[in-house]
Amino acid sequence: MKSAVASLFAGLLFGLGLIVSGMANPEKVLGFLDIAGLWDPSLAFVMGGAVIVGLLTFTIARKRTLSFLGFNMKVPGHSHIDKRLIIGGLLFGIGWGIAGICPGPGLVALGAGELKALIFVASMVVGMSVFEIVERRRAAFRSDNSGEHWYRKAPE
Repeated sequence: MKSAVASLFAGLLFGLGLIVSGMANPEKVLGFLDIAGLWDPSLAFVMGGAVIVGLLTFTIARKRTLSFLGFNMKVPGHSHIDKRLIIGGLLFGIGWGIAGICPGPGLVALGAGELKALIFVASMVVGMSVFEIVERRRAAFRSDNSGEHWYRKAPE
């Protein structure tokens, strides 16, 4: 129960931060990405502030074994960059540049009743579902010890 309340509080604080900073406004985000037009640099300051807070927080978190609420710390430990990460980052950036929305602000805008956010979040859910299906098939293929491909050959 304690972690659920902490998660709710953190989510509400994050959403409020997105609203106050303008990150939930696709036009503001697209203005930041429009470096050849009427560029709005304010988002760079928001991102810079977030990076500084994140660096400080992860520096402290890596030194702890328990969270402030008494739970075991689960901090990612690897920084492996592979083809899938690069492709995912490119797809994320393209989507962000087209819509001016990324997942967190998309959920905030959806809560505000924006139609564009509804389309974005629905597309995001479809994309995550496709990814899950593909990953399950890949895992099933890797665990297949028979040497056959994922498609089964007809008996001869």
